Amino acid sequence: MEVEVTNGKATPQACRDAGIPTQTYYRWRKEFGGLKLDPAKRLKELERENSRLKRFVAEL
Repeated sequence: MEVEVTNGKATPQACRDAGIPTQTYYRWRKEFGGLKLDPAKRLKELERENSRLKRFVAEL
């Protein structure tokens, strides 16, 4: 979708074509805008692990 916007497609139209709300696009872009694919995947993996560990500590 980012490619479509870069190539000149209007952001709202690209969002409709992708089936996501425009608000979601801007939130994702704010969070992951400067990241390449591998660091973004690693970030999500670390967030999941952090969540799991927080639940574990809360159970103790």
